[in-house]
Amino acid sequence: MSDGMELYTPDVTDRPVRISLGRINLIPRGQGRCFSVGRFRIAVFRHRDDSVRALENACPHRGGPLADGVIGAGMVVCPLHAHRFRLVDGCGVDTDLSVRTFPVEIRDGFVFVEIPADA
Repeated sequence: MSDGMELYTPDVTDRPVRISLGRINLIPRGQGRCFSVGRFRIAVFRHRDDSVRALENACPHRGGPLADGVIGAGMVVCPLHAHRFRLVDGCGVDTDLSVRTFPVEIRDGFVFVEIPADA
């Protein structure tokens, strides 16, 4: 007998996928590196305290490679036109533009980034 309600069972493909990008020492302290992950190009930045942040690599203004930008004070500066974006949430500092962020962590010396399952 049915009460008219259906039970939702999430498809495991709905869950984000965690991908290893390699050892943390591939990214020098105070710099960024770009990684191709699924359909994304992700800029991963390593702070001097070894914490990491990840943003979509293309600046939303003109597609500048954010991984090549200078980081400091919790921001990255686009190397093409000097737009600044906060590394914690991707929001523009001096622009209304923003860039997508990705969850990232270091585990056992390896960098892992989380991307949508459909990537």
